[in-house]
Amino acid sequence: MDDLKITPMSELDFNNKKVLLRLDINSPIDSNKKIVNENRIKKSLPTLEYLIKQNAKIAIIAHQGDTLDYQNLIPLKEHAEKLTGLLGREVKYIDDVCGYAAQEAVNNLKAGELIILGNVRYLCEEISTFENAVKLKADEMLDTYLVRSLAPLFDVYVNDAFAAAHRNCPSMVAFQELLPSAAGDLMFNEVSALSKVMTSPAKPLIFVLGGAKISDAFGMMKQVLENKSADKILTTGVTGEIFLLAKGINIGKTKMKFIKDKSLEKFIKPAKEYLEKYPDKIEIPSDLAFEKKGLREEICIEHLPADEMFMDIGSQTISKYKHEIEKAGTIFVNGPAGVYENKLFAKGTDKLWQSIAKAKGYSVIGGGDTVSAAAKFVNLEDIDYVCTAGGAMVRFLSGKKLPLIEAMEKAYTNYKK
Repeated sequence: MDDLKITPMSELDFNNKKVLLRLDINSPIDSNKKIVNENRIKKSLPTLEYLIKQNAKIAIIAHQGDTLDYQNLIPLKEHAEKLTGLLGREVKYIDDVCGYAAQEAVNNLKAGELIILGNVRYLCEEISTFENAVKLKADEMLDTYLVRSLAPLFDVYVNDAFAAAHRNCPSMVAFQELLPSAAGDLMFNEVSALSKVMTSPAKPLIFVLGGAKISDAFGMMKQVLENKSADKILTTGVTGEIFLLAKGINIGKTKMKFIKDKSLEKFIKPAKEYLEKYPDKIEIPSDLAFEKKGLREEICIEHLPADEMFMDIGSQTISKYKHEIEKAGTIFVNGPAGVYENKLFAKGTDKLWQSIAKAKGYSVIGGGDTVSAAAKFVNLEDIDYVCTAGGAMVRFLSGKKLPLIEAMEKAYTNYKK
């Protein structure tokens, strides 16, 4: 942490100042579009409480969902309601990101008041598709709609959104170019805890990678294999199925259609390369589970293909992975093993979480869906560190420099001049 040059909130004056606060309160939601886990919301409280005590006028910008998980792209009204209950004071909400209504609401803020502006992912310049296609640098984002609309209204910018630290978008990296900037308490806590895992993890270090959003897993897999930090990678969920395909195993038309519809077949080629280069490092499922006449059925990979919608790992895989977890020195987890929300397919996630919670090794988990899954099956206090981040956590542990860290360090240098 000594080499992290980022301004803490204690160094800036917030009294009666308008503060633009970027949080990551992106939360898991159910089929009714209701929040089912408040981990990120609760972890934002210390920074909010500090700014309230400092008599700041606080406008919060945040996101929920993205193009990669469009089903989660909803307004932030419930987030404001949750914060209102937790803080014991009203957190207003306006369903406008940075238009005239939002600007007027900001201008009308009084000291100690809070408002959440509309979901920033309503803006094309904030979504991952735009980021990946246009590739703007921070100083090139100053003419984006969000920045030119909001920056003139504020005195200070605070970022406490480490969970989105891997995102190179205006709300995360551009305001530092124009406003005095500080990091919230959560960012310092996250970086400190993850640094301990990255620099000197107890061996063997086991990665358990699952879930439906597999870009994070593949985004860091190459690095942790090449730098030899990962001793074993246990693949579950869609990630495991991609590796089965990479090994030449035909899993069947039904699941293959799902993978193609989600444009995930592009990950088969790198998966094949990893299997060829690191055959002793990567574990793939031995069996899969599906539904037949309302009951759970399991099939060994030797009996594939089968035209079923596989939704979980099977008992053989569970047993094999539990053995690896039990002997691990450090366990890093991102993503559930299956569609755990369905009782038929909760077994893999349940059994692995029970094993992780009981393991002697140091356990680290992160990501909204990961935390939500863990909370369903184990006491989170049995996990050594629960990080708010998913993708940012993965990238940080793989040694990559995060756009947010770079932007905050640049702001620190400018502040010290």
